[in-house]
Amino acid sequence: MLPEPQFCYLLGMIVGKGTIVRKDSGNTQFIIEVPHKNLRINGKEAAVYVQASVLNIKTILDPFISENIEVSTEEHRTLLYFTKKDSDIVTIGILKMLGNMPTYKSMRIPQELFFYPNSLIKEFLKGFADVTAHIRSSNAAYGDPSGNRVYIEIPDNWMLVVDVANLLKKIDIPVQDIDWAHPNFRDSNLQKYNQGNHYFWKKEHQIKIYAEEFYPVGFIIKHKEQRLKELANENEIEWNKRNHRNGATLKGAHHRFYWETVGNIRVRPPHPMENDASIPEQIRGKHFNSWKEIARELGYVK
Repeated sequence: MLPEPQFCYLLGMIVGKGTIVRKDSGNTQFIIEVPHKNLRINGKEAAVYVQASVLNIKTILDPFISENIEVSTEEHRTLLYFTKKDSDIVTIGILKMLGNMPTYKSMRIPQELFFYPNSLIKEFLKGFADVTAHIRSSNAAYGDPSGNRVYIEIPDNWMLVVDVANLLKKIDIPVQDIDWAHPNFRDSNLQKYNQGNHYFWKKEHQIKIYAEEFYPVGFIIKHKEQRLKELANENEIEWNKRNHRNGATLKGAHHRFYWETVGNIRVRPPHPMENDASIPEQIRGKHFNSWKEIARELGYVK
């Protein structure tokens, strides 16, 4: 039996930025963080727009979990949290899917989800993106006005990056680029290392997707959805301005998985931190010149 769309949306939020706290009282607390990216939209801080969207989220989730989700707003994030009995069907369903992983830093996308209908996969990804993704014009690929992208940011959790990429592939959405938190990419010339900052590269991983490609998933958070619509439309307009004579299409250029693309690969020097213990064992100690090489080795494949 398939779950409700609300369950998939909630599960996406938890996997994206959630913490699960098991209580001795026979209850389980769920905490979800919605970060406020440093961003101003129409003269207002992003936090204002997140707070305005919390009502939309609660409208979706409160009736489903039969609880009034509590909200706490801090300077750089909004926290959503609720507590359910361990015997509650919502708790049982979430823990069955996620096992004993207590935080998003160790969670994986349940394999069962890959066999759900596309509509439910999109609900999961929408919840995931609401708490992990941002979109702004400065994210355009190579400064191309028709290259606006969504960035999904995932700290620490290498395999979750691959899970998300593969789930997007399942609904025919290609990843344009993955900026891995790996020394070969985040400190490729050893500049920071030579300055004594050996761990400069330890940041979040970034999955980058063209705006119009991500549009079928979208967001519940209003300012993100509004900006996605604007920049997806801008991609189309800007592309057509320059390519209306040659018949090339935006979809033909952007709707390509990495194994369908070719390009020059920049040779990078070896980095002393390639053996760092935080790098997954299967790629630890290896040198990489392209994000595609890591993606392939970790399992984002055709």
